[in-house]
Amino acid sequence: MSRTELLTDAQWELIAPLMPSSQGRRGRPFADHRTVVEGIIYRYRTGIAWRDLPGCFGPWQTVWKRHRRFSGDGTWDKIHSVLLAHADAAGLIDWEVSVDSTINRAHQHATNLPRDTGGPDEFYTNLRIEPPDHAIGRSRGGLSTKIHHLCDGNMRPLVMLLGPGQGGDSPMFEHVMNALRVPRLGGGRPRTRPDRALGDKAYSSRANRKLLRRRGIQAVIPERDDQIANRKRRGAKGGRPVTYDTEAYKRRNVVERGFNIFKQWRALATRYDKLALRTSGGGRARRVRFGG
Repeated sequence: MSRTELLTDAQWELIAPLMPSSQGRRGRPFADHRTVVEGIIYRYRTGIAWRDLPGCFGPWQTVWKRHRRFSGDGTWDKIHSVLLAHADAAGLIDWEVSVDSTINRAHQHATNLPRDTGGPDEFYTNLRIEPPDHAIGRSRGGLSTKIHHLCDGNMRPLVMLLGPGQGGDSPMFEHVMNALRVPRLGGGRPRTRPDRALGDKAYSSRANRKLLRRRGIQAVIPERDDQIANRKRRGAKGGRPVTYDTEAYKRRNVVERGFNIFKQWRALATRYDKLALRTSGGGRARRVRFGG
């Protein structure tokens, strides 16, 4: 397989039926989806500018516009959901999930827009609304985006949310857990509750533990040193010590290994797109904005 042939026939057969057939009720039919999709894959793998795509993928404007359209109309979300549903039906999803975040450094080409575009100051879950900050914030390393990732025990990505680089991990935990929805092929309600959730000390808070306890999910999150000291200082009023499965916590490395794989794709390791919608590629990587 050459470097420009990116999908096997078997892979394309899985997603081809899920691609839209036309540009709307009165629009012209889409042509040659496979070439365009492979152009999108090639661009994210190599990190080149859209206009520098090789000619074998067709006009770069077509590839860019179709990616923008499919990001906004939920096509990528639909494909992701269906693939997860098939994986769950085949017993391939390990419902011991791990959560963490990583920094996605923003290139100067992604940061030459005003941070405030006049949007409403609220959480952004509508695919057609860009957050005022475009999920770009200023952290110690400069302008950056933070990718919040929830994966299963086999490194399969279940949820990805975008936030500004300076945003904390713990405030995003509830949004990440609420975004977990894996449909069932036989019908019925999507599965939203894993067996246990693994996270590092950044996710240690009473609110997060209460959320998991309320939903019947086992928490595997160690307690921070300052929380331990504060609890001991308060004596009996500090409550009981936090307990967690230390052997299960060793398996949290799957989320770190997943980041290592994603960052082999240059356009995921560095953000080149101005809009969070195009950066995320769909609603499973929704943009969530926090103040500050």
